[in-house]
Amino acid sequence: MSYSEQHLRETVEIASALDPAVCERAVDILVAARARGGRLFILGVGGSAGNAGHAVNDFRKIAGFEAYAPTDNVSELTARTNDEGWASVFVEWLRGSRLNEKDALLVFSVGGGSLEKNISPNLVSALQLAKEKGSAIVGIVGKPDGYTAQVADAAIVVPVANPANVTPHAEAFQAVVWHLFVSHPKLKVAQTKWESTK
Repeated sequence: MSYSEQHLRETVEIASALDPAVCERAVDILVAARARGGRLFILGVGGSAGNAGHAVNDFRKIAGFEAYAPTDNVSELTARTNDEGWASVFVEWLRGSRLNEKDALLVFSVGGGSLEKNISPNLVSALQLAKEKGSAIVGIVGKPDGYTAQVADAAIVVPVANPANVTPHAEAFQAVVWHLFVSHPKLKVAQTKWESTK
């Protein structure tokens, strides 16, 4: 079997094992946040930060959310990293945005954050603030034991089909799942271009 065949088989295996009920619960949480006038803050680092920027576009344009990703503002991100340290960049950004109980966080992460392992402590601090403020939390992660999966109101955990490919599959399925969200009839408010072209 070629690597391409292997990777695609793993992708099929993962798609078949995702839990639709958790996806539906996440959609309902996002619908409720939008209905109460809440904003959506999408957090991710590395490849997940790139996904966050793309998802902001989709949630704003297709799902009618007021949505933001802190990593889209590179000037503030680097200033906070330089002056305050990497661990606090998201939590201080959210404090400045006056995160509150109407809002929701959507976290894209392979591991979900861990203070014990010093992995993505910036996500952990942001999630702690969200819990304190009563904000809704949805996660799309590759590990069930990270902080995001522990505290989220709904956590879509991307199943492991191959321990050597946790990161590429977790980041790829972030895109699969957020596109599921924005195309869901409960969330979608605007037609996408190619589907509206006759």
